Amino acid sequence: MPGCLHQHLPARFNMIDADEIAKLCYERFNKLPRRGKPEPSREWSLLAAVVKVTRCSESDTVKKEVISLGTGTKCIGRTSMSPKGEILNDSHAEVIARRGAIRYLIQELHRAVSGGDSSVFSPADQKGKWRLQTGVSFLFFTSHTPCGDAAIIPIIESQCQPCPPVTSLKCHEGSDGREGLKREAEEPCERKNIKVPRLEEEETVTTDQDSSKTEDHSQSHGAETPVSADSAQLEIKTRAPPDSTGLHPQVPDIHRTGAKCVSGGPADPLLPGVGYHSTGVLRLKPGRGEPTLSLSCSDKLARWGVLGFQGALLAHYLQEALYFTTVVVGKCPYSQEVMQRALVTRCSHVSDLPAGFSVCAPVLLQSSLEFPFSLAQTELQHRAGQGRISPCGAAISWCNVTEQPLDVTANGYKHGVTKKALGTDKARSLLCKLEIFHSFLSLVAATDPSALPDSLRSELQTYWDYKQASQSYQQARQQLHSQAFPLWPRSDRHLLLFQ
Repeated sequence: MPGCLHQHLPARFNMIDADEIAKLCYERFNKLPRRGKPEPSREWSLLAAVVKVTRCSESDTVKKEVISLGTGTKCIGRTSMSPKGEILNDSHAEVIARRGAIRYLIQELHRAVSGGDSSVFSPADQKGKWRLQTGVSFLFFTSHTPCGDAAIIPIIESQCQPCPPVTSLKCHEGSDGREGLKREAEEPCERKNIKVPRLEEEETVTTDQDSSKTEDHSQSHGAETPVSADSAQLEIKTRAPPDSTGLHPQVPDIHRTGAKCVSGGPADPLLPGVGYHSTGVLRLKPGRGEPTLSLSCSDKLARWGVLGFQGALLAHYLQEALYFTTVVVGKCPYSQEVMQRALVTRCSHVSDLPAGFSVCAPVLLQSSLEFPFSLAQTELQHRAGQGRISPCGAAISWCNVTEQPLDVTANGYKHGVTKKALGTDKARSLLCKLEIFHSFLSLVAATDPSALPDSLRSELQTYWDYKQASQSYQQARQQLHSQAFPLWPRSDRHLLLFQ
């Protein structure tokens, strides 16, 4: 590959056009087969992608290529997690896209260690280590603000709301005030063509997936939040008491997230308006039934900004962690200040990281192009008689690999799998921990023993062993958690002891 000198290129080659990136990702999605895609004008989903950017000075060009794409809005409950690593725990689009990128990186490392032509890696200084080729970088695209902290953003009057404004009532005697919100939500809406989601008080289990963004319109992926009698998490626009003219002046409010604060830290005050949420805290993705153990996408993106998105396994082979230089968000409710807080500021003070790791703050951009299967677009296109609007039950992964680039899943397993096939390789997603681990072991087996990184020369057996042996990564992880995220839940070891 020609030498690439990023710093010597004209400034225009170092710029990222957010609309160009969004268009590239949407076009890649359009080329995929129909299987697993939302039903038009009735189902919605979210999309995320990893884009490889190659800047070459000799040809004076910048090449942008989607190397991984994911859709999805769901994750499973903790009791459904497999100690064998066979189930895909988190199927939010951002996580799907990142795990697909891992598959792509394993393929590229396999080519590199086998003496082939990798378009990504070149030998590094340390024995058995590799680094990105000069001029190669990666950026991240998501069609909606990530769930969790990045979703707690101010409501702008002009933004389309998923449900009508609700008048905030004073607390009734013997009530914490939530009953008033519930009652207002159930009252007929004066706007035409706007449906107020009905309350789901007793339904705790869904047939689609235990822990998900099911009947509601967002389950933590940003702007719109489920209505629940238990938590009163209805997206509202609170109003002050009538003034002398009898009008209700608008009180500032925020978009709600369905992601729940981790235990041991600040809880959400649940106050009207901007005081509803605590900000800057770790959050777990929500479920309609049992809780999940999956951290919000805001938290994961912030973590990748320090530890890299390559994970502990690939850190064995890399001299430097891999970071997203840019994060692009599609058209949706968005706040630059909140994105900065959620993805960058929370970790900006982390220090004393081992060699190869740093705090890498991505450039944050927003596109003016909306995902055609977003909730907002689905609501606009929905017609009477089509049935209730709902999130798509499937998750799609596509990555630029030679073998089996497409992986469609539902409920953590391959889409359409029968109960009889559960527990077999036919049921497993190519993105589950076990499949990723087996791909990594194939990479290790393909590496000449004399060229193995030192960290892989000891006797290692389980998935847990290989992750813990990635010492620099574990040191960086310890520094991040102790300085920025002390409440980050520890993984249950018994879920990581598979081979």
